[in-house]
Amino acid sequence: MKFIENASLRDHSTMRLGGCAAYLTHVANREELKEAINWAKERQLPVIMMGQGSNIIWKDSGFDGLVICNKIFHTQSEPISNQTDDTVFLKIGAGEVWDHVVELTVSEGISGIETLSLIPGTAGATPIQNVGAYGQEIQDVLVNVEAYDSQTGEFAIIKGEDCGFGYRTSRFKTVDRGRFYITMITLRLRRGNPLPPFYPALQSYLKNHRIVTFTPQIIRDAVITIRQAKLPDPTLVPNCGSFFANPVIEESEYTGITATYPNLPNWPVGDGKVKIPAAWLIEQAGLKDFHDAEMGVATWANQPLVLVNRGAETSQQLLDFRDRIIHAIQLRFGVLLEQEPELLP
Repeated sequence: MKFIENASLRDHSTMRLGGCAAYLTHVANREELKEAINWAKERQLPVIMMGQGSNIIWKDSGFDGLVICNKIFHTQSEPISNQTDDTVFLKIGAGEVWDHVVELTVSEGISGIETLSLIPGTAGATPIQNVGAYGQEIQDVLVNVEAYDSQTGEFAIIKGEDCGFGYRTSRFKTVDRGRFYITMITLRLRRGNPLPPFYPALQSYLKNHRIVTFTPQIIRDAVITIRQAKLPDPTLVPNCGSFFANPVIEESEYTGITATYPNLPNWPVGDGKVKIPAAWLIEQAGLKDFHDAEMGVATWANQPLVLVNRGAETSQQLLDFRDRIIHAIQLRFGVLLEQEPELLP
C-alpha cells in the first residue's frame, strides 16, 4: 500500500479548504482497510476514513494522523433468484458514488431511493448523516451496515434499527463517532413505481408539469431538475451542499414566531415539534445571495442553505461566515441553526 506524506486535504473536500494530513492512503477492500488501520496503530496515529469529502470541512490545522480514502466498490443484488415478491436486496460497497447507485436502481425499475438522486458523496456516508431528501431517508430502506469496529478489531454487521437514526444523524455521528469504518451497506428496495403523495416541492413540480405517471425514472428526472435549478455543482463551485439542517422546534416556539411571521412554512414531526425551513429563515434575514468579499464566502443565489467558496483561503473564513449567519438568525427568530457538514478532525 502507498502512504502519501503531508497530503493536502483541500483536494479531498468539495469546499476546497483545509490543512494537510500527515499521511493519506486509498483502500479498495476490507483487507486493505484492516492493513491501513494496523499500520496507523503501529505508529500510534489516529485514523479518519472518508469518501468524496462532500459533507466535511477540514480544519486549517490539518490532521496529524492517517486519512483513508474509501474506494471499496461493489454493487450486487442478494441474489435476484431468491428474492420474493417485488423486494430487492442490494449490497453496495461503501466507496461507490451514491448517485451512480441511484441511477442503477432506477434504470432497473427499482424504487426506494429515487428522490435521493444527485446527492453528492459515497454510499458509505449515507448512514452516517441519515441522508434524506424529498420525503425519503436512508433509514427507510437500510437493512444493515458492515463496518470495521476499531474497539474489537473485527468486522461487524449493524442492523438498520440499531443505527440510532434521527434527523440528519446516527450513532456513527454521535455516540460512536470514529469507532466504525463502514465498508458495505445493504438496502431493501422494491420493483415497481413510487407511490404518491410526494413531498410538497416535488408534488408541485409534477403538477406544474402535468406529470401523472410516476416511474422511478420520472421521479429521478424531476428531482435532478429541481436540484440543478437550486444547487451548484461542487465540481464547478466549491461547496458542501446544504450547510444548515432545517431546525426542529417546539410547537410553542413556532407559534411565537408566526405571531410576527405568519407565513413561516412548517412540517409537523410529532411529539409536539415542528420542522421549519432554514432557507426561509436565511432569506427573510436578507442573507440570500449574500457575498462577503473579505471572507471569500457567499450564500448561493438560488438556495441560501448552500455556502460557496468564492475565494476563501482558510476554513476559518468559512466558519466566521457561518457564525455570522447563525448569529443573525438567532437574533431575529430566536432559532439556533445547526451545521450539517462535519468539521474534522
